[in-house]
Amino acid sequence: MKRLPRIEQYGLIGDMQTSAHVCDDGSIDWLCLPRFDSPAPFAALLGTQKHGAWRIAPAAAYVGRAGAVAERRYVGESLVLETVWTTPSGSAKVTDFMPPRDGAPQVIRIVEGTVGEVAMVSTLRARPGYGRVSPWIHELGGRMIAEGGGDALWLDTSIELDEKDGAIVSSFTVAAGDTVPFVLSWEPSHGAAPEIPEPEAALAATLAFWEDLASQCTYNGAHREAFVRSLITLKAMTYAPSGGIVAAPTASLPEEIGGGRNWDYRYTWLRDASTTLTALLGSGYRQEAEAWRRWLLRAVAGDPENLQIMYGITGKGDLEERELGWLPGYENSVPVRVGNGAANQLQLDVYGYVIETLYLAHLGGVARCGDTAVLHQRLVKHLAERWEMPDEGIWEVRGERRHFVHSKVMAWVAVDRTIHLIEAGALDADLFALMELREAIHHEVCTRGFDTGRNTFTQSYGSQEVDAALLLIPRVGFLPPDDPRVLGTVGAVRQQLSTPEGFVRRYPTAGDHIGVDGLAGDEGTFLLCSFWMVDSLALTGRLDEARALFDRLLALRTDLGLLAEEYDHATGRQLGNFPQAYSHIGVIGSALLLQQLGSRAPAAKADVLLAAGV
Repeated sequence: MKRLPRIEQYGLIGDMQTSAHVCDDGSIDWLCLPRFDSPAPFAALLGTQKHGAWRIAPAAAYVGRAGAVAERRYVGESLVLETVWTTPSGSAKVTDFMPPRDGAPQVIRIVEGTVGEVAMVSTLRARPGYGRVSPWIHELGGRMIAEGGGDALWLDTSIELDEKDGAIVSSFTVAAGDTVPFVLSWEPSHGAAPEIPEPEAALAATLAFWEDLASQCTYNGAHREAFVRSLITLKAMTYAPSGGIVAAPTASLPEEIGGGRNWDYRYTWLRDASTTLTALLGSGYRQEAEAWRRWLLRAVAGDPENLQIMYGITGKGDLEERELGWLPGYENSVPVRVGNGAANQLQLDVYGYVIETLYLAHLGGVARCGDTAVLHQRLVKHLAERWEMPDEGIWEVRGERRHFVHSKVMAWVAVDRTIHLIEAGALDADLFALMELREAIHHEVCTRGFDTGRNTFTQSYGSQEVDAALLLIPRVGFLPPDDPRVLGTVGAVRQQLSTPEGFVRRYPTAGDHIGVDGLAGDEGTFLLCSFWMVDSLALTGRLDEARALFDRLLALRTDLGLLAEEYDHATGRQLGNFPQAYSHIGVIGSALLLQQLGSRAPAAKADVLLAAGV
């Protein structure tokens, strides 16, 4: 049985409609077809090889023989993954990618001999329905097909294939100069046979696509490699047909090994998508903002009074949560969940994130449209009626609702940015009434959400806890960075929620007891919160400390430049769904802010916030 890999041992390939996770041992252990939110025929990531995987590796690596060593990288500024295997008898290269598509999804794997000879093995074990269905494997017209559960997986290659123990297997040898391509295509089982692409032409087109995308990046600072890799990763998590952006392409990777904090992130959170678009806008990408706005209109415009915090990638609102009891979970972390029950929560901060993005899109030159204006007006009207209510907050607590300070701050942001748009002549609404509302929210937060004795804002009104989301108070302009209340809050978060390395937890958890979030168990440090600390240190004048923490965070990236949601500083492991849009947003946002603050005088901080994509 294949050893259990760490989360950081996986690379990502994708076609902007779905993606695959490729382990450094050559095994694709997670692939949902035909979309991010579809059931996975390869689900070994949440179980074992018997739940579906496709491995291509030297025969020596299969049996654990010493001397089979793999090195991998992305080819240039692309999402094409290249793994070079070195064995005692020679070396071979495996190139994995998914061509951007209009039709059937395809995974292409090209094996090339480079030195000497290498005996290779390909084992494709498809298990549709998240590892539950054993398919019918048969040959048709020289093509091998695995059919089951409504899915048909077609495997095309130039070498002989055999069925063995419910898998499609081939053993072959590549000498220097030999090339053996494999193409896996998906169609519904009742559909027509998919076309067979020309692998080399598909590779060239895929490389050209990603390199063209990267060339549009306007950032040329000191961290360009990390910046562009994060941009590519965020683009890979965009569902191209609709413009929706998933929070992560995986489900139920644990926030604590062996724990139950396992959630499905293959959906579009308004908050996550908004901050992703903010990062893209700050990097020179306007087309993505236009596509997301169209997605927003389709998902929300018909019923903004019942705004959900997340939707399916096509705008679907029903994301019923259920458990997959036949999957043992990543390192026995159960339950394995698909769907997400938090979709029906009240989270008032979402209004702020959405309106902030519409505001930044306007500043970035995205033309306003009548439909967007109507949606904006209705959102603000509804927020004005609801902002005084308790909610579940940014972290989607499953305990009682509270008056979360961050939620109120982001309600203030929604009103503040609306006022700016009215003053710019880009929106029609009652300016005086909104100015009064902005002041009322600000006053309440500073009165009820601030602990004068401890000189810090608190997680919720009257609570004793602090929350990393409070670090956003200066970032969004609610208070200036040099305000004593901001300095006190940054100090409190740093003291109570930071590890010795400076990495930041979201809020206190309670171990075996039920905590403020309504859940038992703990979690790792939250990488986005750690980037927020970078920003807070920079904005409050501690640029050297900010840069040092930023460098430590970049050092946590995998060899392929990827970040999960969280990091366990005790074991040195990444945790949570992977890769995580939030974490890569943090890379981009902090890099932009550090660049801007390093080149401007402190008096220009308000301009810096906008230039950094806030």
